[in-house]
Amino acid sequence: MPSDSSAAMSPSVPTTGCRELLRNSEFTGLCSGFALSVAASSVSGLALGTLVDHETGSPFLTAVSMYGATFATVLGALTLMSVADGRRPRRTVVALQFASVAGVAAQAVPGLPLGVRFGVLLVLGFFQSLATGTRLGLIAEVVPFSAYAPARSLMNITSGGTAILGHALGAVLLRHLDPQGLFTVAAVLNGLGLAVVAATVRERSIRCTRRPGLRRTRKTNVALFSHAGRRALLLNLWVPNGLIVGCEALFISYDPGSAGPLLAAGAAGMLLGDLTVGRLLTADRRRRCAFPLRLLLAAPFLLFVTYPPVLVGAAAVFAAGVGFAATLPLQERLLELTPGPVRGQVQGVESAGRMTCQGLGAAIAGGVAHHVAPGTAITALAAVSLAVTVVSRPFVARARTAGAERAGA
Repeated sequence: MPSDSSAAMSPSVPTTGCRELLRNSEFTGLCSGFALSVAASSVSGLALGTLVDHETGSPFLTAVSMYGATFATVLGALTLMSVADGRRPRRTVVALQFASVAGVAAQAVPGLPLGVRFGVLLVLGFFQSLATGTRLGLIAEVVPFSAYAPARSLMNITSGGTAILGHALGAVLLRHLDPQGLFTVAAVLNGLGLAVVAATVRERSIRCTRRPGLRRTRKTNVALFSHAGRRALLLNLWVPNGLIVGCEALFISYDPGSAGPLLAAGAAGMLLGDLTVGRLLTADRRRRCAFPLRLLLAAPFLLFVTYPPVLVGAAAVFAAGVGFAATLPLQERLLELTPGPVRGQVQGVESAGRMTCQGLGAAIAGGVAHHVAPGTAITALAAVSLAVTVVSRPFVARARTAGAERAGA
């Protein structure tokens, strides 16, 4: 997997502001379309979870129906993610968005068997992973490299806020509509996202001229994981985050009455971290903060073995939420080490792996909590997250050195 020095940048380049990004109509269109898709996913997930709960009464099936699509994203990363670079990107995003509209609309059909609904859910997760890779590849083209981290930060903030609004909208509508009505609303939101992208994003040339498919995807993935620096970056983007999401998944078991404030504190911390790291820090400062932020992500959860008071626990979760912003400098570094022709696939693999590890983290946390107290399980997962961060630090430092050398070149 050859390097591409055109991606390098000087760490002293000032951070691009939100206004400059929003003046870029293509970025605004991609960000708005993504936000509408996230809102649609939140509404449809609530609808499907409600429907499955009413029909089965199974907590496991209900949880899988709401979050099972994240496991299907890894299938796209392992099979056809090369389409993110080997097809016209605008055409690909529009086609995949249209498929999502059709899939969600199909869920609105009354009396659809649960097996069919879960099948549609997996297909939508597969399409989502391919659309994410293509969209992120486009982001790297529509904004300059110095604006990549702020752009990802703004998308993270927008998607997080939209997910909250989507769940709130779904909860309100559920008082007046049945789940099929919610699916219809979700399909409309997806359709609006499709229209926004189609109207604002212009077509670009194919980044990788080789024919996409299973072989091309596998070959690029093998090259991706054969590079020690990229492996270390992916490990730190996936595993520590996934384990901490597992910690958060135990909040209800830990203390049902405090779960709401704890989750809200984590969301607020993530918002502050993305705003600070993505918008206020230069690239050089982001890189220097990456390791402390990865430590901050897990260290506060060690307090939960003592079952602290709610306010202390919320403060700890808020601080840990700030640590999620470590993904921004790591993603920036991964982009530096990625050749232009396969950026879409590599970023799609990174996103799909992160989402899958979050689902696995929640499953592992639930399994551990069957044998020990929830507070102990939270502390154990946080300790493993810290260990992965510390042990892999030398390899991440080598990746940083490689990026600096390319910036100098």
